[in-house]
Amino acid sequence: MTTVNGLPAHVLLVHAIVVLLPLSALLLVLTAAWPAARRRLAGANLVLSAATLVLTPVTTDAGEWLERRVPSSAVLRDHTELGDTAVWAALAVTAMALAIWWRQREAGGRRTLLSRRVLAPQSAVVTATITAVAVVVAGLAVADIYRIGDSGAKAAWEGRLSSTPAERQAPPHR
Repeated sequence: MTTVNGLPAHVLLVHAIVVLLPLSALLLVLTAAWPAARRRLAGANLVLSAATLVLTPVTTDAGEWLERRVPSSAVLRDHTELGDTAVWAALAVTAMALAIWWRQREAGGRRTLLSRRVLAPQSAVVTATITAVAVVVAGLAVADIYRIGDSGAKAAWEGRLSSTPAERQAPPHR
């Protein structure tokens, strides 16, 4: 994807990733730590995080297209290198969302993998471990998206703002 309505697609798509990946990470922690949220939201979070995972490389590809069409700078190179890590953050969130959804499915009485329950849905130790891993994965994903977004904002805006308001021409009177 290159442009949407005359604008670089990356500029539009990146907003979806900036919202959806942290939202998926938040839901990941909620569904890991809170049984009521897990029962209601584990499936929805799996769908949301998988959609974010699919959208992430589309966004980075659009960013690479845009990178080839703007002047190169160290800040831009840093941003594009950081941007390549987003797919790993999205993959980790999706993998954990899948594990939590699967575990909830097993807790609901559905037998899996030759009638064995592999994720011990009643084990407090497994629950604590999955919750701890989910918190770490979510925290790293949010930190990664923050770093990528911050470097992207610097690449787009650094040196383009003035500390004083720009003079504007008054619109012509009719």
